[in-house]
Amino acid sequence: MRYRKFGNTGLFVSELCLGTMTFGGGTGGIWDNIGQLQQADADKLIGRSLDAGINFIDTADVYADGQSEIITGQALKNLKVPRENVVVATKILGETGTKGTNSRGASRYHIIDGVKASLKRLQLDHVDLYQIHGFDPATPIEETLRALDNLVQHGHVRYIGVSNWAAWQIMKALGISERLGLARFESLQAYYTIAGRDLEREIVPLLQSESVGLMVWSPLAGGLLSGKYTREGAKEEGSRRTKFDFPPVNVERAYDCVDVMRRMAEAKGVSVAQIALAWLLHQKVVSSVIIGAKRIEQLDDNIAATKVRLNDDELAALDEVSQLPSEYPGWMLTRQGEYRRNQLKEQSAE
Repeated sequence: MRYRKFGNTGLFVSELCLGTMTFGGGTGGIWDNIGQLQQADADKLIGRSLDAGINFIDTADVYADGQSEIITGQALKNLKVPRENVVVATKILGETGTKGTNSRGASRYHIIDGVKASLKRLQLDHVDLYQIHGFDPATPIEETLRALDNLVQHGHVRYIGVSNWAAWQIMKALGISERLGLARFESLQAYYTIAGRDLEREIVPLLQSESVGLMVWSPLAGGLLSGKYTREGAKEEGSRRTKFDFPPVNVERAYDCVDVMRRMAEAKGVSVAQIALAWLLHQKVVSSVIIGAKRIEQLDDNIAATKVRLNDDELAALDEVSQLPSEYPGWMLTRQGEYRRNQLKEQSAE
């Protein structure tokens, strides 16, 4: 297990992060389709992850209506995990527990109440990374940032991050934080897979320019890249994707990727899922890839991806089959900037 610098901070996190969306469930809704693991099974998964060197755990207040946070916090207690040995991340935006007009969004009202509730469920005195789970069009970004900065100053939160925001929204928030001297977003949690590289158009250049870390969710595209699915339509009965077809994927492009990954997997004696995860781990912009599991065997297979190395030819083949269609202004930036990039290459070669 390797450890990577997190955003523009001095914090280091494991290249794999254990996601806890499969914890809880059993109360209806989408969470039952994602997972219904209870305390004993969660203890085993977290224990195995820690033993493998994972020091990063991600949850959210809305997962299973708060049950995921409760189970995660209790697991850390049951396993007697030293607090300084684990980086705990959670998120806020949606409704959890008692529903009300102001029990949602990224307002100061909801954030202050939300972090107190999360800390109680997790049985912790602070959260290492507190993330806004999505964009709230009703709340000014400055209000959100001031509330988060208060939490950092008071010690309830160490770092702040965001999830599922557009590039312009992230950049605006970074500008406000710099102008006002507030804690800034150090990470983005976003969807990114070899079959869904949309992030590379605008967001990846932003993250690299501003030294913002990237946490990847759904690295196997909701299981589509696990190797269980084929172009012929064969699917494993009861698998998550058959019940909850999310995130949206260009299926034909995904199957093209799977075809290439399957050949590589067979040659290396590993799973298709490991190749898909390894591709992400080879992307310099990625800080940590969030893996979720329902079974120990599934978790072990995902962890083994950290040992898979892809050579230049393999990376080139994967890049070719998964390449995004060209869009404006990307193709114009490429065209007009070519001669300047060549000058930089000539300079570096001297």
